[in-house]
Amino acid sequence: MEQLILALQIFLKYGNPSRPTNCDHDELTICGISPDDVSEEDKKKLAEFGFFVSESDNCFKSFKYGSA
Repeated sequence: MEQLILALQIFLKYGNPSRPTNCDHDELTICGISPDDVSEEDKKKLAEFGFFVSESDNCFKSFKYGSA
């Protein structure tokens, strides 16, 4: 839980969308935060916390926090 909260705090630095997440089967998507706006340092931290950049959807996703 702590890593998820830390990741969300990083995302908050780059925006505060009204509907920030979408959860599909085994996949949590962060909506409204462009990976292009996120610093390389923060991308590395987010990767440590289980988030990756989805090039096809231009967003951050995680299989670690998705529904099961």
